[in-house]
Amino acid sequence: MTKWVYSFGAGHKEGRADMRNLLGGKGANLAEMASIGLPVPPGFTISTEVCTAFYENHKQYPDGLKGQVEAALSVIENAVGLKFDDKAHPLLVSVRSGARVSMPGMMDTVLNLGLNDATVEGLAKAANDPRFAWDSYRRFIQMYGSVVLGVDHHRFEELIEHAKLDAGVIEDTALTAQHWRAVVEGYKDLVHQETGKPFPQQPHEQLWGAIGAVFGSWMNPRAITYRRLHDIPAEWGTAVNVQAMVFGNMGNDCATGVCFTRDPSTGENMFYGEYLVNAQGEDVVAGIRTPQPLSSSVAKPGEIPLEQAMPEAYRELMEVREKLEKHYKDMQDIEFTVQQNKLYMLQTRNGKRTAAASLRMAVEMAREGLIDEAEAVMRVNPSSLDQLLHPMLDPKAPRTLLGRGLPASPGAASGIVVFTADEAESRAAKGEAVILVRIETSPEDIHGMHAAQGILTTRGGMTSHAAVVARGMGRPCVAGAGGISVDYNGQVLAAGGKQVRAGEVITLDGATGEVFVGSVAMIEPAVSGDFGTLMAWADKHRRMGVRANAETPMDAETARKFGAEGIGLCRTEHMFFDPERILAVRQMIISNSEAGRRTALARLLPFQREDFRQLFTIMAGLPVTIRLLDPPLHEFLPHADQEMQEVADSLGTDIATIRQRADELAEANPMLGHRGCRLGVSYPEIYEMQARAIFEGAIAVAKETGKAPHPEIMIPLVGMKKELEITRAQVDKIAAEVFGEAGTKIEYSVGTMIELPRAALLADQIAGVADFFSFGTNDLTQTVFGLSRDDAGKFLPHYVEAGILPKDPFVSIDVEGVGEMVRIGAEKGRAAKNDLKLGICGEHGGDPASITFCEQVGLDYVSCSPFRVPVARLAAAQAALGAGGDRTA
Repeated sequence: MTKWVYSFGAGHKEGRADMRNLLGGKGANLAEMASIGLPVPPGFTISTEVCTAFYENHKQYPDGLKGQVEAALSVIENAVGLKFDDKAHPLLVSVRSGARVSMPGMMDTVLNLGLNDATVEGLAKAANDPRFAWDSYRRFIQMYGSVVLGVDHHRFEELIEHAKLDAGVIEDTALTAQHWRAVVEGYKDLVHQETGKPFPQQPHEQLWGAIGAVFGSWMNPRAITYRRLHDIPAEWGTAVNVQAMVFGNMGNDCATGVCFTRDPSTGENMFYGEYLVNAQGEDVVAGIRTPQPLSSSVAKPGEIPLEQAMPEAYRELMEVREKLEKHYKDMQDIEFTVQQNKLYMLQTRNGKRTAAASLRMAVEMAREGLIDEAEAVMRVNPSSLDQLLHPMLDPKAPRTLLGRGLPASPGAASGIVVFTADEAESRAAKGEAVILVRIETSPEDIHGMHAAQGILTTRGGMTSHAAVVARGMGRPCVAGAGGISVDYNGQVLAAGGKQVRAGEVITLDGATGEVFVGSVAMIEPAVSGDFGTLMAWADKHRRMGVRANAETPMDAETARKFGAEGIGLCRTEHMFFDPERILAVRQMIISNSEAGRRTALARLLPFQREDFRQLFTIMAGLPVTIRLLDPPLHEFLPHADQEMQEVADSLGTDIATIRQRADELAEANPMLGHRGCRLGVSYPEIYEMQARAIFEGAIAVAKETGKAPHPEIMIPLVGMKKELEITRAQVDKIAAEVFGEAGTKIEYSVGTMIELPRAALLADQIAGVADFFSFGTNDLTQTVFGLSRDDAGKFLPHYVEAGILPKDPFVSIDVEGVGEMVRIGAEKGRAAKNDLKLGICGEHGGDPASITFCEQVGLDYVSCSPFRVPVARLAAAQAALGAGGDRTA
C-alpha cells in the first residue's frame, strides 16, 4: 500500500530533510529536527502526493489515507499519554500547511484543534486553570472559523472588543475564564449565523475539515496566481502537518517566541528574536502585546529578557541555535514554545534576510568553515545586489503616496518636478536636485535624464526607453505610472485627488514603483568589504565574461569600478544628441546631396574621434564593441519651430524646406523602417565617418598609452549576408586608409547584432562575413513576438497574471521563442565558424534567469548596464556552478 503519512518526534525518524518534495518544507524540517535530537512535539505529515491525488480523484482522498492518519494519531496519543476526543484528558493538535515553497493564500495555522464543549471542561480540570482552557477554546474557534469555515476574522475581533468594553479592561490578558466562556458562546453563534451550521463538535470532523482546508488552499486563486508567476508546478502540492499541542499560554512559566540564529537585517552573528510570556504563537506577530528580547545584551531598561526570566530554557535555546546552524549550514528562522519551563521546537526554516545580511552571512559562514566559497556564491540572490548599489528609502520614514508605476530602475531619489529635459539640465547645473517627469521619454531627452536625480514616466514598460537608459545611468526610474496624469501646459501632475506642480518635491522609489509627495528620508548604500570578497569568489567560478553597455566616460568608469571586462555595447546614437553636435547631425540629415552630408559629417568627426578615444583610454586595452548608427534618422530631427529655423539658417535655406525634408523622412513604422545597416547601405558616408573616428581614436590611444585598444565594430539590424558584406567592406576600406595615413595598424574585428529572426535562421551564412555575433535581444523580442516594448506594458501585466506568459519577455528572456532563436543563431554561427565570438547585449544581459540561459547556450559573454555588472558577475558564476561547475572552494 502507498505510504501517505509520515510520523516524526518521540523517537520516530520516518521523515528527513531530503524528503522535502514529499513532506514540504515544514514537515521535512520538523522530522529533521526530531532526528537530530531536538525537543519536537510528536506529530505526522500527510505527504504532498495526497494533495495531487486529491485533485486528480475529484476531491476524493486516496485509499488507505484515513487508516494511516488514525494510526499516526495513535502514535501521538501514546507518546504524550493523552487521547484525542477524551473528555477528561484530551489530546489537542495543531494543523499547518506545508508546501515546498511558502506562498500567499495557503492556509494559516489552526491551534488547539480537538476542543469542544466537553473537552474544554476536561482541559480546565487537567490544567487546574479554567481561564487557560476557555482562552484556548476561543482561540481555536476563531482560527478554525476564519481559515477553515471562511468567517471574516474581524467579526471575531469585534466580539473580543465588546467583551473588553463590558468588562472594563484594556488588555485581552485581563479577561477572566467567565469572560472567555461568554466570548466562546458569541463565537459559536457567529459561526452558526455566517455558515448556517453549528460549530463542529466532533474532533475527528474538525481534523478532516482542517486537512481539507489545507488542500483547498493549494487551489485557491491567490495560490494559483503565485504559482504561475513563479513557475511552480501544480503537481508539487502541499503537505499537511498535524502536531501535538504544547502551550505557551498556561501561565507565567510558559512562553512563545520567534528568533533567528543571526540578525536578518545586518547579518551579524548574534541571536536575534523576541518572546511573550503566557501567550500562543500568533500573539507574537499580532502586535497585541509588546514582545520582550531574548538576550540580556540587547535588553532595554524595563524589559525582561528570556535569559533572565527562564534561564534554563534560554540556555537550551542557545544550544539549539548552534546545533541548527551547524546542521542546516544557514541562518535559521525558529519558532519555539516553553511550557512550564520546558522548551519545545515548533519550526525551523532558512530565514529571510536583507541583501546586506545575505552577503555578510555568506562570506562569514565561508570564513567560519560552515560552507565553502562556491556555496557562499550560490547563497546570494544576484538581483538583490541592486539594493546595495543604490540609495533606498528609510523604511521608518513617513510618506504620502501619490501613485504607482513599474519599478523600472532601482534606487530612490527626491527632487523638484520638471517637465522638460532642458529645464532639468539648467536647474541641475545650478545645484538643484530634479526629477524629470515625462509622459514618455525619447533620445532627445538624454541630456535631461543625465541631469536628473530620477525619472518618472506615465507610459512605457520595464524595457521602455526611459527604463533602459535610466538603468544604464544608475538613475531611479518609475515607468508606466498610468494612474498619474501629466499636464505639460498646466505644469502639473495629479493622481488620487492630489496635485504636484512644477518646482514642488516628489520622491521616487525605483525598487517598488511608488511615487510620494514631498521628500522622504533615505539610506545611502554601504558596500562593505564583503562585497568585494564575494565578487572575487564569483569571478573564480564563472565561465562567461561580463561587459557593460556604455557610451559616456562616466558610464565606462562606473562599469570598470564594478568589474566590467570591456564594453559590450556602445550606442553611438546617444552621442549624437549632445548640444554641441546635434546641429551638425541635423545638417547631415536635411542635406539632399552626398557632398552636403559629407560636409556635415566632417564637422562630427572630431567629436566622434574624441568620444572613442576617451572610451578606449578608460577601458585600457579591454574590448570595446561599438554599434554604428542604428535609429531611424527622423529621431534626430527638430520638432519646435525655433530649432527648425536654426537648422534652416545654418544651411542657408528656409523653414519650409526643413519641414518638407522632415515629411520625406517620416515613416509609418520607423522601428521596422530605414534604420540600422540600411542607413549604411543608403548613406555609406555615415558609417565611413564613424569607422574613421574609431580607428583614429584607437591609434591615438595606442600612441599615448602604449596599450593598443581592440575595437569591435558592430553593424546593426543585419538580416541578409549581402548587407554585412557591403557594410564590412566600407569599414575595411576606411581601416586601410587610416592605417596607411598613420603608418601603423591595430587589431580590430567586425561583427553584427543578431536582432532579426531571419538573421538567426541564416546565421551560418552571415557568420562567413562576421568575426562575432552579439544578440540584441531587445529588438529580437520585439520582432519574434511582433510586440512594441514601449506599448506592450499596457497589456503584458494582464498576460502574465492570466498565465499566458510566465514573465514579461522584455525583462526575462522568453526561452521557448526568443531563446530558441538565440540557440539557433549560436549553433548555426559556430557550425560555420567555430571561433565565432558570441555575446548578448540586450537588457536580458543583466537578468539572472536570462544569464543562466546564456550559460546553457554557451555564449562567451553578457553585456548589461554598468550598475548591473555585479549582478551579472554573480549570476554568471551561479549559472556555471549550477551547470556542474567546480563547487570546491
